[in-house]
Amino acid sequence: MDTFALVVTIGVALFFTYTNGFHDSANAIATSVSTRALTPRAALAMAAVMNLAGAFLGSGVAKTVSEGLIQTPTGRSGMGILFAALVGAIVWNLVTWYFGLPSSSSHALFGGMVGAALAGGTEVIWSGVIQKIVLPMFISPVVGLVLGYLVMLAIMWIFRRANPHKAKRGFRIAQTVSAAGMALGHGLQDAQKTMGIVVMALVIADVEDAGDPIPVWVKIVCAVMLSLGTYAGGWRIMRTLGRRIIELDPPQGFAAETTAASVMYTASFMFGAPISTTHVITSAIMGVGATKRINAVRWGVAKNIVAGWFITMPAAAVVAALSYWVVQLAFG
Repeated sequence: MDTFALVVTIGVALFFTYTNGFHDSANAIATSVSTRALTPRAALAMAAVMNLAGAFLGSGVAKTVSEGLIQTPTGRSGMGILFAALVGAIVWNLVTWYFGLPSSSSHALFGGMVGAALAGGTEVIWSGVIQKIVLPMFISPVVGLVLGYLVMLAIMWIFRRANPHKAKRGFRIAQTVSAAGMALGHGLQDAQKTMGIVVMALVIADVEDAGDPIPVWVKIVCAVMLSLGTYAGGWRIMRTLGRRIIELDPPQGFAAETTAASVMYTASFMFGAPISTTHVITSAIMGVGATKRINAVRWGVAKNIVAGWFITMPAAAVVAALSYWVVQLAFG
């Protein structure tokens, strides 16, 4: 296998991880920054460190990505499929970042994989796509919405007689823990997705065998790139999550972060399901906000965000398919 093609594909995969980091940094810290529990730079530094740590907590998600969605393609065409899949995901990440839309980097990647595989004639494992991607894509936001609503109701009842000012100060401190938990879950989920792609590239190049453990260097470089991207920050999306959906206070921020982190840990450790951190935290914010009053949530903004969720996979798939055909025309 062409070593140059392998190096280029891994390089593009790491760039995708970097865009994933700055695209999704808002997931972990938007609520704690908007409630002034943490300064933006302190929050970004904390999120970067926790992303790095989270990447080493498991490998179930990486296995799903590398073995459960498309048949591992072979030869130069296979490397072209991975390259095109990553291009589709990166383009969609940059487009949604530009417009401040908190879409899913994960589903952009999965859409890119499916689109490039179909264009390249590689078999798509539809049962895996439906069970591991499509169903969690619908279930996890619903769980986040309902659980966020219930967690916030519980907090309101437990602290119903507490001094509001003292309670808010306490929840500001607690948010440093919940935001760290959210960032750890983000690293656990999103760094592993790129690990899965890099492992596929190594298998195609006959450097690794299918089923081999993930090399330590793959874990390190993916975790570091995600952390660097996180520290670069995605301020446009942060404003959308932190302010445009609802004006959050510290108890609401704590409830949303705790809810989202719990859903991510459950999906990762129990099911190995690569869910979208963006979907989960956004829906949790909506659920938490609805406890105040239904119209406290800016449902017009929420509707645009949800619409973005639905078009992410098809849009990334189309870009990836076009990218594959361009690669084929250019290199054969």
